[in-house]
Formats: sequence, structure tokens, C-alpha cells
Amino acid sequence: MPETVAAVPRMVGAMLTHLRALRRMEDDGGWIRTLMEETENERLHLMTFIEIARSSLLERWLIITVQWVFWIAFFLLYLVSRRTAHRVVGYFEEEAVLSYTLYLQEIDEGRAVNVAALPSPGIIGNWRMTPPCAT
Repeated sequence: MPETVAAVPRMVGAMLTHLRALRRMEDDGGWIRTLMEETENERLHLMTFIEIARSSLLERWLIITVQWVFWIAFFLLYLVSRRTAHRVVGYFEEEAVLSYTLYLQEIDEGRAVNVAALPSPGIIGNWRMTPPCAT
């Protein structure tokens, strides 16, 4: 479920930063584009998960409901305190690292299926990955 709302904070941040830049008639320093690229990355994570997990209609309805509730709550939090909103995202990212670490541990101990060993979903081709620069 966390993957389903991971893009919301970046989308809210991009939207409100865009509106603030328009109101103040000033450049955002590329922050909006960065947030939108992160949003796209999170969307592709979700689409990959959905393709692998084959979620049911009920699960998809739950995803939509959670996204809307989280969108409204995070939007209001961002309006009240951008700093607190960014801190909340930091906590979410820490939780994601912990969750993935525990998941990898379960794979290593044989309690979970290693989906990385399965064929890659077709959606991964949409990531437009580029090789790292040689230094």
C-alpha cells in the first residue's frame, strides 16, 4: 500500500511550488521538474507492482480511496507547514528502507518469493534508464 501513495507528496509539492512561482512571478530553480520526475518514477513503481501482483478490483478501489484520503490530508498539511510535510516524507522514506530490508531478509531466508528472479514486466521498458556517466 505505501507504493500507491508514494507519488502524492511530490505531486502536491510540485503543484503548490508551481502555483507559488506563478504568484511571485519567479523561477523555481528547477524544483518543479525534479518533483514531477520523482512523481513519474513512483508511478512506474506502482505500475510495475500492479503488473506483478495482479491486484483485484477491490484492491484497486482501496488504492484509489487511500490515494484520495492521503492527497487531501497531505495537501492540507503542506499548506499549514511545508517543513512538517517534508519531515513526514522523510519518515515514509525511512519506513520504505526498513520494509524493503525486511523483505530482502525474508527472501534470503526462503519465506518470500524472489520476484526479481521472474521475467521483468513490460512496464519497466518505460523507465528510459540511461547508463551512468563514466568518470
